[in-house]
Amino acid sequence: MEIIHVSAECYPVAKAGGLGDVVGALPKYQCQSGDIAKVIMPMYRTKFLYEHDWTVDFKGHANLGNWYFDFTVIKEPSNKLGFDLFLIDINGLLDRQKIYGYEDDAERFTAFQIAVVTWISSWEHKPDVVHCHDHHTALIPFMMKHCYDFQHLASVPTVVTIHNGQYQGWMGWDKSLYIPRWDLWKRGMLDWAGNINPLASGVKCADKVTTVSWSYMEELRTNANGLEALFEYEKGKCVGILNGIDNAVWDPAADSYIDHPFTVKTVTKGKAQNKQILCEQFGLDINQPLFVFIGRLVGEKAADILPDAIKTAIHQTQGKACFLILGSGDTSVEWALQQMTNDYKGIYNAYIGYNEQLSHLIYAGADFLLMPSRVEPCGLNQMYAMRYGTVPIVRTTGGLKDTVVDMGDPDGFGIRFNNATIDDLAYSIGRGVSVYQDKAHMEWMRKHMMQIDHSWEGTVDEYRRVYQSLK
Repeated sequence: MEIIHVSAECYPVAKAGGLGDVVGALPKYQCQSGDIAKVIMPMYRTKFLYEHDWTVDFKGHANLGNWYFDFTVIKEPSNKLGFDLFLIDINGLLDRQKIYGYEDDAERFTAFQIAVVTWISSWEHKPDVVHCHDHHTALIPFMMKHCYDFQHLASVPTVVTIHNGQYQGWMGWDKSLYIPRWDLWKRGMLDWAGNINPLASGVKCADKVTTVSWSYMEELRTNANGLEALFEYEKGKCVGILNGIDNAVWDPAADSYIDHPFTVKTVTKGKAQNKQILCEQFGLDINQPLFVFIGRLVGEKAADILPDAIKTAIHQTQGKACFLILGSGDTSVEWALQQMTNDYKGIYNAYIGYNEQLSHLIYAGADFLLMPSRVEPCGLNQMYAMRYGTVPIVRTTGGLKDTVVDMGDPDGFGIRFNNATIDDLAYSIGRGVSVYQDKAHMEWMRKHMMQIDHSWEGTVDEYRRVYQSLK
């Protein structure tokens, strides 16, 4: 099958979160399984762009309302990522360093989608599936079915995957003129609560809708930032498919980012060696259990409770735990976490920013990973942690619920709690301190979780079944 993935992100080209990881891995494993997967994304001005050679594949033009624009499609010819990668350039809109965060994001991503469909409509053949990711590409199913210039693509199956349903791309109806000539009788396929809602449109118009875990699909019917009734109505075409992780990138036995690789058999020694490097680098006590947080310091991740939860845990455990934070986001949270470095020297430190190499070392050397997320559609960090024998401490939500079994249950290997509160997280850290002192149980949990298969191969088969159901 020829599968066309359309996305705003793709690792390592441009990544802001889990969406980039998924789109950077799923197509590669689809190609390895015998399909032809391709990725189309905007041509941001990133390091990856300037470090690689490109060939021009197509030049075209289109309209964004009254604005006529030219666009160029370039291709990475070496198949470096394991799939065909195409970037679309639109001068003045996509030629920027950041992926998101501009006042004209609605114009940027609408123009991108118009360029994508314009290009695909010029092909001499039709792809088997157009697979759109999140709201930045969710107008494409509507355009293919209801825009007059593209209706010859109406028979091409479309899939929309929701990586985070909180972001929906709302636009006022004054921007409806951006969309190429469309059937005005289909206004309802764009509208939700009086606005154009790209994500809602994608759910309505796509042939199948997937989310990145089973539990998140269920949660969207009760908590979807205003779209709950839509997900309840469309539940018949919705499927939850748990994300995988790239075992070639996240492999403690062959990770070039860490000085001491290890396997299931050598996990205890290997983690101790990496923990020593980590503790020396950040001035932490190697003899205490090391709890870490890796990710965006934002409300969705419940990062705002970290400072007080860590202080409470330090008090309750009488300093018998160490903490390390890696992340950036809300400036007030960053400030609070930085201030703590002065008060808790030897047992707490923070790296504000992001560092890919450091993240690998932290997974390899830490004992516990904190994920108190308020919203976590799938979550990849807990799966990375498990691969490296680091015990996940997670809130029971979304993909965290689907991937982590509490150590109080049969064959449990992690720690789960119900509420994103200071007390719940601090109590769970206390549970971690207790189990850390039971060396045999700790070693069993590490070895057990490292052998759980979260690779992409099984996920690819599930997506293939979705695609084949649309034939």
